[in-house]
Amino acid sequence: MTTSRSTFRTTRKATTVRAAMIAAMACSLTLGTGVAAQAQPATTPAPPATVQGDTVVPPGPTEASPKAADQGIAQPNIESAAPATITYDPRTETTGYGPEQKNFLAGFLYSIVNPNVAPQGANDWNCKPSAAHPRPVVLLHGTWENAYNNFARMSPALKKEGYCIFALNYGDKDSSIVGNLESLRGTASVASSAKEIATYIDAVRAATGSAQVDIVGHSQGGLVTRQYLRFEGGANPADPTQNKVNTVVSVAGSNHGTTLVGIGTLGRTINNLGLNVLGVVGAIAGPAASDQVIDSDLVKGLAVGGDTDPGIKYTVIGTKYDEVVTPYKTTFLTAGPGATVNNVTLQNGCEIDLSDHLSISVSPRAIGIVKNALDPKGFPTRSIPCAFNAPITGG
Repeated sequence: MTTSRSTFRTTRKATTVRAAMIAAMACSLTLGTGVAAQAQPATTPAPPATVQGDTVVPPGPTEASPKAADQGIAQPNIESAAPATITYDPRTETTGYGPEQKNFLAGFLYSIVNPNVAPQGANDWNCKPSAAHPRPVVLLHGTWENAYNNFARMSPALKKEGYCIFALNYGDKDSSIVGNLESLRGTASVASSAKEIATYIDAVRAATGSAQVDIVGHSQGGLVTRQYLRFEGGANPADPTQNKVNTVVSVAGSNHGTTLVGIGTLGRTINNLGLNVLGVVGAIAGPAASDQVIDSDLVKGLAVGGDTDPGIKYTVIGTKYDEVVTPYKTTFLTAGPGATVNNVTLQNGCEIDLSDHLSISVSPRAIGIVKNALDPKGFPTRSIPCAFNAPITGG
């Protein structure tokens, strides 16, 4: 990258809108031809996919899809956005707090002009785990999301349960065009993000005095967790009692990669949430996008050692309306030696939860499943709610 971070921040207000208009989430740069047809700008968000047996049929745009204006949510003034901070100090990874949000769309738009805030309840570096909840919980956001908009509802919910919660903005140090947009994190390669997460988790362990953490990861957050466990010291296969992680909860995780349609749909959906990131097919979308395609080198490398690591308890939550991780069952894991896996389809027993890839992070049912996975005795299965949650927006 020829322009320094400091220079970029100085000139950000003059260039942010132009950069947003020319950025693209289309994958034709590294993922082959035929993507252009999937990655055209759309005027409305995509509805949920439809499911035919085990096959997920990607959606097309529809006028019935929710829009910010229809919900009384004002579009942000990107010119007034605060500059992002790029830091190697985990304690200053976020600055301040944003409001709790039950609507993913509202949280996403809030974070455009407040890209560095933490979700309520997170990043209290003086927090000490209790006997009831002895491990801090680290929240890992997805691609082109950030700590705030991904967990604006889940973080305060977990804090109310008594957990020490931590959330970072990872993967924002790559040189792609999209990587320079303040609110879109998780764009760097999954391998480099796993190293950043390793540093952060060690800082959390040191601050809290806990030998282990639990991880909740959404989308890429699931895949990067596997990379961290396998290659960055999160798990110790020779002696699982030395693992740095006890429990992993993957929420719509891209655990086995996704199809080109899934990557294109995510870009199109974000396009309609307030940032035009599909303006020009072929602009750089960030290496995280290509890392998450089925049969990428990274996905194949992780497959060699199996889905799991010894000594880890996994809960994997998928939604049959996932239009990004496609087919949606690719999110599920198979338990290897010394590990346990609980694969949960969100709609099992609760058909009224229509959560898609984005709104699952604000789903009361998904949050209840997370609570149960982290503490099944303190939050038993019978306490998991069943409530309506809309695609894209959520509550």
